[in-house]
Amino acid sequence: MSEGVLPATGNLIPEGSQPGGTVLSTVRIEAAVCRSFTEPLAIEEVELRVPDADEVRVRIAACAVCHSDLTYLRGAWGGRLPAVYGHEAAGVVEDVGADVAEVEPGDHVVVTLIRFCGRCPMCRRGLPVFCERPPTPSSPLTSLDGEEVHQGLRTAAFAECVTVHSSQVVPVPDDIPLESAALLACGVLTGVGAVLNTAAVEAGSTVGVVGAGGVGLNAVQGAAVAGAALVVGIDLVESKLRAARAFGATDVVNAREQDVADAVLGLTGGRGLDYVFVTAASAAAVEQGLELVGKAGTVVLVGMPAGATVAIQPEKIADRGVRIIGSKMGSARPHVDIPGLVELYRRGSLKLDELVSGRYALADVNDAVAAAQAGDALRPVVTARVSAAPRPDGR
Repeated sequence: MSEGVLPATGNLIPEGSQPGGTVLSTVRIEAAVCRSFTEPLAIEEVELRVPDADEVRVRIAACAVCHSDLTYLRGAWGGRLPAVYGHEAAGVVEDVGADVAEVEPGDHVVVTLIRFCGRCPMCRRGLPVFCERPPTPSSPLTSLDGEEVHQGLRTAAFAECVTVHSSQVVPVPDDIPLESAALLACGVLTGVGAVLNTAAVEAGSTVGVVGAGGVGLNAVQGAAVAGAALVVGIDLVESKLRAARAFGATDVVNAREQDVADAVLGLTGGRGLDYVFVTAASAAAVEQGLELVGKAGTVVLVGMPAGATVAIQPEKIADRGVRIIGSKMGSARPHVDIPGLVELYRRGSLKLDELVSGRYALADVNDAVAAAQAGDALRPVVTARVSAAPRPDGR
């Protein structure tokens, strides 16, 4: 991904021909390929299949580094290699399949990992993140010698372009910066959605957020939007606690310097919190969340610590009427939630620009990954200037 303006159509590689014209089957692009877990990503030329009937090709303008990417990159969740990861993305539509009517070339879109059918029982319940029959096309990526390259997290956006199912793209207004819009694809959708969708936090509630990283700050924002009376940000890093205040926390607790349970009891008059959102991906964070919740309170597990187990006391949970619930991708309905989040951003009620903690060219993607792994960055973003593809109406 160069620093200059990228061409709108990529480098089309013809394969075969028909009378009257050439059949174009692939686009040659650069991508950051993972060939060995824990090893640096390699910038390689790969071939990207042009869209099938129900697919969309998007030229990526920005892709943030999410902790799910980091987990896959170190092999903690397994997966096939070689692969291209990256899933928190936005860009400009370049091409659409014959059956796609929702977007057209030139549209600005958010690209999510949520791929769904729209017809199964989970989709009909408004839970596309749990779709039971998601479309399962083969990976659209191959190396130049024909080896399949796995489409990590159904997206593979550490690259110049992606080809994804049409359910994965959501149009956004052209005036929204694409590097900010990219954050709506996962971190914002997950954090705000955990508060507003999964837990449905009521105005006047008391809320704690364990972990003030990218997702945690968005849980803080969600609690502020919901009208929570008390929003406590909890982390080990002072810079993240300052960010939590900027994003709407009424109070913060440094877990390295304070007894968190004592601090929370002091803030709540000894009651404990109505809602605790555990966004840090560690078993210790989950155990801490269970200590902080009050009677009839709710602990929402948002972070996903790979392979971790947590001991709980069923008697205490039942006696106190505590609920423990999971939140995957903020129980998101992307085509409903993303437009709503855009409106909050436009009204000044949702911070997006402030989440971007660093900008990196695709060639420097390993530096972006290192910044995310260091733990003090909010959202490193791999960016490129993208020229808009021509629209069918000439605009």
